[in-house]
Amino acid sequence: MKPRYNMGCGINIMAFYTNVDKFDGPGVDLVADLETFPWPIPDGIAEEVVFNHSLEHMGQQGNVFCRIMQELYRICLPDAKIIINVPHPRHDDFINDPTHVRPITPEMLSLFSKANCLEWEKTRAANSRLALYYGVDFEVEHCMVVVEESWLATIKASGWNDEQSAFAIRSYNNVVKELKIRMKVIKP
Repeated sequence: MKPRYNMGCGINIMAFYTNVDKFDGPGVDLVADLETFPWPIPDGIAEEVVFNHSLEHMGQQGNVFCRIMQELYRICLPDAKIIINVPHPRHDDFINDPTHVRPITPEMLSLFSKANCLEWEKTRAANSRLALYYGVDFEVEHCMVVVEESWLATIKASGWNDEQSAFAIRSYNNVVKELKIRMKVIKP
């Protein structure tokens, strides 16, 4: 089995993963500050990397976040799976924690896709072409939204269609509690 990493694990230790955290504690296999580079992990060995409510705590400065994405790319095998679970940036769970320094969205992560960047270049779109600038390539394969229970009940009771639900998500705080994002590493 190829190595799998649970980054910024804190107390959320995962069996059969290398549990990485800035602070030593029970179950932490590798103590490493993921905002310090390079990471103490060899090139091209990870088949899966999990950030379970940790990535939003990293990379307050844009250049540091981009370096995190470079390191993530460096340690991964081709087609490696990246699992990112984060609080929605418009939910109180994100807003009220002073250690949450960066909103993570699938749209932001799509800036690290070469295919997207090349398309934006052709159309002269204003999107930042981060995949080209930083030499990385990730594909956002899936994003699941976890709707707050009270909103879920309202949506179901009202019989809202997808368009009405999407309007609520874009317009109000505390509709979506969490984003579960899956990405794939694109390497030759």
